Amino acid sequence: MSSVYVVGADLIKFGRYPNRSPAQLGAEAALLALDDAGLTIRDVGALYVGSSFNAASMMGQQILQQIGQTGIPCVNVSNACASGATAFREAMIGIMSGLYDVALAVGTEKNPPGMLPSRKTEGPPPEGLFGSGTMPAVFAEAGMVHSAAYGTTIEQFARVSVKNHYHATMNPKAMYQRETPLEEVLASEMIAWPLTKLMCSVNVDGAAATVLVSARKARELGLSRAIRVRGSALASDPWEAHNPVMFDANSVTRLAAAGAFEMAGVGPQELDVVELHDCFATAELLHYENLGLCGEGEAGALIDSGATTLGGRVPVNVSGGLLSKGHPIGATGVANIVEIVQQLRGEAGARQVDGARLGLAHVLGFGAAAAVHILEKA
Repeated sequence: MSSVYVVGADLIKFGRYPNRSPAQLGAEAALLALDDAGLTIRDVGALYVGSSFNAASMMGQQILQQIGQTGIPCVNVSNACASGATAFREAMIGIMSGLYDVALAVGTEKNPPGMLPSRKTEGPPPEGLFGSGTMPAVFAEAGMVHSAAYGTTIEQFARVSVKNHYHATMNPKAMYQRETPLEEVLASEMIAWPLTKLMCSVNVDGAAATVLVSARKARELGLSRAIRVRGSALASDPWEAHNPVMFDANSVTRLAAAGAFEMAGVGPQELDVVELHDCFATAELLHYENLGLCGEGEAGALIDSGATTLGGRVPVNVSGGLLSKGHPIGATGVANIVEIVQQLRGEAGARQVDGARLGLAHVLGFGAAAAVHILEKA
C-alpha cells in the first residue's frame, strides 16, 4: 500500500455567508487547496466531500460544477461533525489502494441558525426524562461527571475558552479574534451548568480542503512541503449500558485514538501539536485524557499548568479551536487537519509551534463517530 501525503491544504475564513451556497464555499476552499498544491482539477482522480446538513444534495457534484466537471468519481459523506474527517480518510484509502494518485477532500457547511438539533430516537423521547439531548446539556453533564470523579472546577473548564480565544487572535481565518479573560468567560450567560456562552463553540459557515497524493506523486511534486499521513482511524460507539439514552463522550474517541496511534507506531507523548474537538470547553478537558495527553483525572491540572497553551509542552487548538475559530459541522474535520498541516510546514505565522514535526487532528461526531489522524513532516 502506498504512503499518503498532503500537498495542498487551505480553508476559507469562517463566518456567516447568507448570500453564498455551501457548494460555493466548498469550491473556494477546493481551489485554495489546489493552488497550494500547484495542481488543477484536471490532476485530481477523485473527489470526496463531507457535509452534514447539506450532504443530501450531491454536494460534491455541485462543487465540481463550480471548479470543473472532469467526470471523476465523486463521493458524498455525512457523518455528523466527523463528516469532513471521514471524507479525508476515504480519500486517503483511495490513494492507499492504488486507485488514484491524487484525491481532493473537501468539507463544507452552512449551519442552521440557533442551537443545533439533538439526536432523534425511537420510542419515548429521552428529553426531560433522562436529562437533555441538546448539545450544551450533553457536554455539560459529561463535564460534571468528570468534576464529580476528579474535582475538576468550573474555572479549569473556563480556562480552555481563555486559551483558545487567545490563540484565535493570531488566526486571521477565525470567526472571532478577541481575547476573553477568565472573569468575562465566567460572567457570560449560563447555557448549561457549568457551560457559559463563551464556553460553547461558535455556530458558523465555512469550508476547508486538502489535496492528498501517493508517494510517487509526492516525489514528483517535491517533498519540501509534503506532510505524510502517518496514522488514521475512524470509530463508532461501542455498546455500553447507558448509551441508549445517555451519550458517552469518551469511548469512541479512545477507540479511534488507539487505532491511529497503533497505525502510526507512535505514542501521545511524541506529539508536538494537537487540534481536537472542543465543541464545548468541557469537551477539550475530557479529550486530553481520551487522547492520552495526560493521565486519568489530570486534565484540570494540565490546563492549569499552561502545557496546552502556545509555547507549552503540547499546544492544543492553536487555531482558536471550535470555540473561537468556529464550528461549521461538515468542514471542521478537514479544517483541523489543515491547521496541523500548516503547523508541520512551519507556515502558521504568529501562532506557529516551534519545531513541530508530529501532529494530531481529532473530531467527534455526536451519534457517534470519532476520527483521529496523525501527520508528520516529510
